[in-house]
Amino acid sequence: MKKVLTIAGSDCSGGAGVQADLKTMAAHGVFGMSVIVSVVAENTMRVLDIQDISPAMIEAQIDAVFEDIVPDAVKIGMLSSPACMRAVAGKLAQYRPPHIVVDPVMFAKNGDPLMDPASIGTLVDCVLPYAEVVTPNIPEAQYIAGMTIETVEDMEQAARRIHAKGCRNVLVKGGQHIADAVDVMFDGQTCRRYTIRQLDTKNTHGTGCTLSSAIASDLALGLDVPEAVERAKAYVTGAIAHAPGLGHGCGPLGHFYRTHPEGGDPV
Repeated sequence: MKKVLTIAGSDCSGGAGVQADLKTMAAHGVFGMSVIVSVVAENTMRVLDIQDISPAMIEAQIDAVFEDIVPDAVKIGMLSSPACMRAVAGKLAQYRPPHIVVDPVMFAKNGDPLMDPASIGTLVDCVLPYAEVVTPNIPEAQYIAGMTIETVEDMEQAARRIHAKGCRNVLVKGGQHIADAVDVMFDGQTCRRYTIRQLDTKNTHGTGCTLSSAIASDLALGLDVPEAVERAKAYVTGAIAHAPGLGHGCGPLGHFYRTHPEGGDPV
């Protein structure tokens, strides 16, 4: 059985973060493990508070995983502080997992900040160079690339700028900011566009977490990056379409729609 580790924040409402990651991994038939870097008090409407785990405890959790059940892939999500980023980067250098997917989480779906923008430099310098795939959405890509993104062509330019910072593949996610939910991936040589039907729904809490975890799971299962991204994008679209309709804000996805389609009605 393939094993995948998520290093991310905890969402007590279950729609994003480590909780969404583990649901996604289970839905892909891989064994999910977690290292919690922050405890986030949030729901579908807002972020109430954040408490970071100490760098020493983050390192100890990573050691505990790698000394026993070695992951075939690692997904990295919310890293809220430079100290946390450096702790994770040090362990990535030590253990060198074969596949690393970085979701540079900066904002909750409702727009609440999950990372101080002043920390972006540390993220770029310390963590991004380890990424086989990095998956920023439009607001995150604008911060990392240092530019405004309004068109698909802008997305491609941003992907090239981010790639130059050291990661191997950059997937800029258009989401609801771009017509037809176009995503753009740059591998250092060519830009590839992924287009899939765009759904008119507010149930998008945890889409970035889910997508990056799906990519990591598919890489662990042996798929190459373009196919892993394509399959993950299709999975997320299905999970959005089968969202259970919970909460008063941006609702969570239906992660198990393939095995339990009765769990939520299509939007």
